[in-house]
Amino acid sequence: MARIDAFLKLGTQQGCSDLHLAVGMPPMLRMNGDLMPIKFRELRDTELEGYITEILTKSQNEHLVQGHDLDFSYVSTEGGRFRVNVYRKDTGIGAAFRAIPTDIPTIDKLALPPIVRKLCDYHQGMILVTGSTGTGKSTTLAAMIDLLNTNRKLNIVSLEDPIEFVHRSKLSQVIQRELGTHIPSFAEGVRAAMREDPDVILVGELRDAETISMAMTAAETGHLVLGTLHTTSATKTIDRVIDALPVEEREQTKSFLAQSLLAVVTQVLVKGAENRGRRAVCEVMVMTKAIAKLIQSDQTHQLPSQLQTGRDLGMQLLDQALQAAITAREIDPDDAYNYASDKRLFQKYVTDTSMLPKLEVPAPAPNAGAGAGTG
Repeated sequence: MARIDAFLKLGTQQGCSDLHLAVGMPPMLRMNGDLMPIKFRELRDTELEGYITEILTKSQNEHLVQGHDLDFSYVSTEGGRFRVNVYRKDTGIGAAFRAIPTDIPTIDKLALPPIVRKLCDYHQGMILVTGSTGTGKSTTLAAMIDLLNTNRKLNIVSLEDPIEFVHRSKLSQVIQRELGTHIPSFAEGVRAAMREDPDVILVGELRDAETISMAMTAAETGHLVLGTLHTTSATKTIDRVIDALPVEEREQTKSFLAQSLLAVVTQVLVKGAENRGRRAVCEVMVMTKAIAKLIQSDQTHQLPSQLQTGRDLGMQLLDQALQAAITAREIDPDDAYNYASDKRLFQKYVTDTSMLPKLEVPAPAPNAGAGAGTG
């Protein structure tokens, strides 16, 4: 058993989402969104490097020695499956382990909006799941793939960096390919997938113009494409896709988005009420003729108003979703305040008043009568 497995086992038993290891610090667990140290000594450089190299392959170790970061999956004999990032910093080596549940959560268990299930009924087009790092995008996509795998007879090609949830083929065939192990890049993975008779292609990250362009081609040619971006709203997602491609292709890109983009689901992870774990809260944009027209006419700044009034179609702004979750007592109002766009709307829910902006007390007006004569 690798020595690092003891930390991973402890983290799994505590229900943590991540384990962080860094030189000069004790091991840290992320519990319900907060980092907590394990009762252990500060890790030394050679000690931590020994822990990490024990679980690396020869090629991974060579890659690390050359000064590169590593992304890979690790299956612990004691603590389950993890997504791992290993890096170097000023004081030495560091690593982050993200726990991957053995069982793939369902859309219902994740409490995702009902529209997410309906989106899985489409046969072609693009669905984007976006958000900052660590907001559960991979988990949402895994739940969507599992729904497709359970209910439809499809050929699903999933391109990941690294492979996280392991899908066993049910009604569908699920082919999982890992960046660096099976494919040199996401763009090459999409190009190869299109020759493999796919019905669904999952692209782990639309991280560059070539990958975005290939994913758009796949969506236009009769495939259902699922992908992620590190954007924090529907509006920013549309702008990011348009800006990522060369200027001469922007009109074509806007036309693609108007015709082939099905929806954008942007999520954050918010602490549950009474500190019961964390749950995803989502902003949802579903393509309509009105939204398509705004995109084609460079008026994406008006998209929020469409989301706000599109509830009948399953749309919602993040602030609307946060307010609904607070009212249902599903999330912590203080944490929701941190994620809100218009924080004024959430001040009335906050229980920790130290979070609220301090009001400036105006200086007293000068006494106009001071020094005035009486006679």
